[in-house]
Amino acid sequence: MSTNAVETLRYTKIETTADGGSAFVDGRIELSVREVATGVIPQAVGELASGGALFVRSGEFDSAPHTAPARQWVVMLRGSVEVTVTSGEKRVFAPGDLLLAADVDGLGHRTATLGDPPFEALYIAAPEEASAPAVPE
Repeated sequence: MSTNAVETLRYTKIETTADGGSAFVDGRIELSVREVATGVIPQAVGELASGGALFVRSGEFDSAPHTAPARQWVVMLRGSVEVTVTSGEKRVFAPGDLLLAADVDGLGHRTATLGDPPFEALYIAAPEEASAPAVPE
């Protein structure tokens, strides 16, 4: 079974800043080619520490400023959202994007849906060590 690093998975983290605001931080998780099951060709695999998952579907996802209810990976499945952190910086997340919402205290962030509904995402609980495998940009 091969474990050679071949590429990386990019993600964005929202974290609480020292002044209680929020900010985006770019990161990446190294992927290694390995066999995931007997009879399946080797695939690029990266590990995410997790502790449970929720599927969410909503007609809209516009919000007032809020913190993440818990550290969680957000895997965008359908629709797009624009997230604004306290500095005013905005980023758009679309299907296939990965976000680590880690601003569980402070002033939080705002979220607004873009385009036609529904919005769908997979929320995966992320323990404190969830960002450990990430390699800073």
